[in-house]
Amino acid sequence: MSTFQALGLSQALVETVTKMGFETPTPIQEKAIPVLLERNGRDMVALAQTGTGKTAAFGLPLIELLDQDVRTTQALVLAPTRELCLQITSDLENFSQNVKPLNIVAIYGGASIMEQIKKVKRGAHIVVATPGRLMDMMDRKAVNISSIRFVVLDEADEMLNMGFKEDIDTILADTPDTKNVWLFSATMPREVRAIASHYMTDPAEVTMGTKNQGNVNIEHQYVLVDERDRYPALKRIVDFNLDIFAVIFCRTKIDTQKVAESLIKDGYNADALHGDLTQQQRDKVMRNFKEKTLQFLVATDVAARGIDVSNITHVIHMNLPDEIEFYTHRSGRTARAGKKGISMAIITKREVGKIRQIEKVVNTKFERKQVPTGPEVCQQRLVSLVHRLRDVQVVESEVGKFLPAVMEEMKDLSKEDVIKRFTFLEFNHLLDYYRDAPDLNRADKGERSERGERSDRGDRAERGERFVNGDRLFINLGKMDGLDAGKFLGMVCDRCGVKGDAIGRIDLKGAYSFIEVNKEVSKLVQDNLHGMEYKGRMVRVEITSGAGGGEGGASRGGRSGGSRERSYSSSSSSSSRGRSYGGESRSGGESRSSDSRKRSYSSDRNDRRPSAGGRERRSK
Repeated sequence: MSTFQALGLSQALVETVTKMGFETPTPIQEKAIPVLLERNGRDMVALAQTGTGKTAAFGLPLIELLDQDVRTTQALVLAPTRELCLQITSDLENFSQNVKPLNIVAIYGGASIMEQIKKVKRGAHIVVATPGRLMDMMDRKAVNISSIRFVVLDEADEMLNMGFKEDIDTILADTPDTKNVWLFSATMPREVRAIASHYMTDPAEVTMGTKNQGNVNIEHQYVLVDERDRYPALKRIVDFNLDIFAVIFCRTKIDTQKVAESLIKDGYNADALHGDLTQQQRDKVMRNFKEKTLQFLVATDVAARGIDVSNITHVIHMNLPDEIEFYTHRSGRTARAGKKGISMAIITKREVGKIRQIEKVVNTKFERKQVPTGPEVCQQRLVSLVHRLRDVQVVESEVGKFLPAVMEEMKDLSKEDVIKRFTFLEFNHLLDYYRDAPDLNRADKGERSERGERSDRGDRAERGERFVNGDRLFINLGKMDGLDAGKFLGMVCDRCGVKGDAIGRIDLKGAYSFIEVNKEVSKLVQDNLHGMEYKGRMVRVEITSGAGGGEGGASRGGRSGGSRERSYSSSSSSSSRGRSYGGESRSGGESRSSDSRKRSYSSDRNDRRPSAGGRERRSK
């Protein structure tokens, strides 16, 4: 194992990194630092994943090679996002604090450009910048990069993915031909290779693993579920993994908000990170996540770029990314600094092919896991509680004065009674939550899952016999909406989290329908369907009467057409519409899909337009 001193760094710099807790260099540092110190600097292309110590790999040689007595800007570091820009600046300041009095200035969007201009004018040895804000500064002639000796492109593939190619070309064209260019990238697409060939001379190449290979410390896993079960599967996964600290990726801004809100309603500390947040909101979310006030950060790909948070245990993909390279960047948020991590994808059957594509490109193998069953979740949490109870260190001075009263109250209970009552008190809600929880795992071909196809869909009239004491609901959807009895049943079951045997006769009309439901789930169906949008129509649900007849009720065969029944009650109020996937707390009732809130499915389409997201906008 090499040492930092053996890499050619000065004694002062070695002592500084040692005090910071770095005893031995990481593989990328071990390979890159000697190359960058060669001949007082040379061009280099480094292929390495995030979290492998790249900042020190270029930062330590940079500090070693700069002349503190020259007040002009000697080095420029370009990064894709504000967060990464600030992280690099902080690291460089820490590396140089006891070595050289270097002035390091961060330039990024979302902050006062005038303040940044003032800092640069005071003299900056190193400028760490995002491309958009640097271009603004160059347009104002507020920054001079004509004497630059070193240019570092960190996460070059990310900058190109964000559309900064033109800005990077403009910036590099304003720098001297004699500069050294150090390019770091997690993947090596054609566009990154083009930059290397155009702006570098005989660059050294440093590759960690094979091209596009992911971090070997990451376990790549997936679970296979039905589309409606993505969120319930996520809920089971986080319930089962008690010490989880995760980034959860969604495809759209709306999805991130839905998932975050649902986790919050289920009792978890979570928040969303997407392009619609102001910079102040984004900073607050990231600060809370770094401080672990948040357990879950739910993010889009664009918004999550540049996130550098330690000790993330899991990256969870609610949807796989459209671009395979994005998967590498997503999963790279975990297993940083040599630690282990898990990248878990929640997929449907149609996404299995994409898993195989990722395996080929990233040169890794995914392991299929099973979504934990209800009893498995309960068992896991119970065992964990027992271990914590057994291992807790009691501070007598804190609780001693209360113990006599407690002992007096419990003196008639045996040890077994105390354990039983404690277990029931602690786990009653959880056990109730998972009591009838179905198996969420998607059955393999040829099998039928517990919640799979229903064999009793055909004879609705026969099923209707069981709903003499049920409710008959009016719903303003019918045949004109492309529904038949089977599709209607599937929609109700999927979006309300009820089983098929809770539904009786379905009487479809042209523009509306009547449906018989078990009284036990009647309110659940009303709350979850009322107010949702279906193919551009706002759904309205009203109760007409008992399913078995009575005032205003229809015969078992339903009406043959004509006017709508009028004896509606007011019980379908909107008081609880707008609730989330289910469960008012972590121990609340499990529901089936994100569609159990008041929602607008058509609005998802608006969110699929290209978004600036994490990319900076130029501001004059």
